[in-house]
Amino acid sequence: MVTSEASDELQVAVTGEDGRVFLAVRAQPGAKRSAVLGMHGGRLRIAVQAPPVDGKANTALLSWLAEVLQVPARQVILAGGQGSRDKRVEIQASRAQVLERLRTECLKGQTSRN
Repeated sequence: MVTSEASDELQVAVTGEDGRVFLAVRAQPGAKRSAVLGMHGGRLRIAVQAPPVDGKANTALLSWLAEVLQVPARQVILAGGQGSRDKRVEIQASRAQVLERLRTECLKGQTSRN
């Protein structure tokens, strides 16, 4: 279950207005599988299966987010942090949709770790 505290933290990580939402991400490349790991310093911590080589992890992160958020890949753009674990992702969708789908993904991650 997503706690009230975790839900509040997710609200902090997702900013912007409908149509132009920004997500603060802490990427963890080279994982066994891509998944939400929780929150880290006001950022959504996401394990990314691809290695951090030649932009592969960035591409995998954006593709995974598009799949989770159920939006076309062209609507998920890396807005900052190309060479860093801390990233800013722009999503062309409603803020409510992004929050709802990320909460669902957080729940899945908690269930698989228990």
